[in-house]
Amino acid sequence: MPRPLPLRFFARDVLEVAPALLGQLLCRDGVVLRITEVEAYRWPGDTACHARSGRTERNDALWGPPGRAYVYLCYGVHTMLNVVTGADGDAQAVLIRSCEPVEGLPTIQARRGGQTRSRSGPALLAGPGKVGQALDLHTDWSGHPLHRPGDLYLCPGPTPAEIARGPRVGIDFAEPEHQRLPWRFADASSRWVTQRGGLRPPPPKQSSPKQSSPKQSNQ
Repeated sequence: MPRPLPLRFFARDVLEVAPALLGQLLCRDGVVLRITEVEAYRWPGDTACHARSGRTERNDALWGPPGRAYVYLCYGVHTMLNVVTGADGDAQAVLIRSCEPVEGLPTIQARRGGQTRSRSGPALLAGPGKVGQALDLHTDWSGHPLHRPGDLYLCPGPTPAEIARGPRVGIDFAEPEHQRLPWRFADASSRWVTQRGGLRPPPPKQSSPKQSSPKQSNQ
């Protein structure tokens, strides 16, 4: 069994952890998914975050401690997996938006409804509800520690060469300035990403200016 990511990985600000989660591996019962797209949510100052309504039974896990899962049901249908970050009481988390399969593809396809056209290739796991379904999660997983070996945990994976970013999606209820925050991160080279048109590629790396050789004096 691979060693899980340590607790200190999660005990940082959500905007540090979110891009760092790209490439890491979600493991559960023979299914391994590589994370390709995430979104960051942080309270206060983010009306897209579930903490805007205060601490409730539904969002209790969001408030920490870090390194745990926050799992909720969206529209009564889709089970969404979030990774809690920061310090205990901070109310910040990373939504796992898309993944690509590494191991357990037959199990993933069975959980997603079989080998139909819409459940093969990137369509299989491009979307947070699809990730939750592939891992067979339900809301009872909320509060589960992801930094310990067990039924569901995160372990190190290959880091993307480049990361794209852009505004989060599906948050029309949030204040306009919070809708525009570039808090969605994705593996820039992966096909397993949703709504790629809203993502900006990383800026080109600038080469260091060449040092001109000093002019020789004629004196």
